[in-house]
Amino acid sequence: MKTNAIPAIIMLLAGLVASLAGIGAHMDVTDFMKMLLVVLVIFYVIGWGAKIVIDKFFAETQEEETTDGEESGEEEDGQADEDTADAGEKEE
Repeated sequence: MKTNAIPAIIMLLAGLVASLAGIGAHMDVTDFMKMLLVVLVIFYVIGWGAKIVIDKFFAETQEEETTDGEESGEEEDGQADEDTADAGEKEE
């Protein structure tokens, strides 16, 4: 799964909300820019953490699917070998 854009999206959404709040509160430009910078940095870090968590979750999910697929494949191969052995015994 492509998760590279998650930190940027979270950061930009937080910046949008902070900008609307700053405009609505009629903040001074210098205070607004400082506040916006802090919000963007904090939410970028939060987004990066969310990306790591999502990547780990999907990696575990893919490992479980791979493990399940290998186990069922082994069972099918074992059953096929038994079936051919049974067929060989019947012919004799």
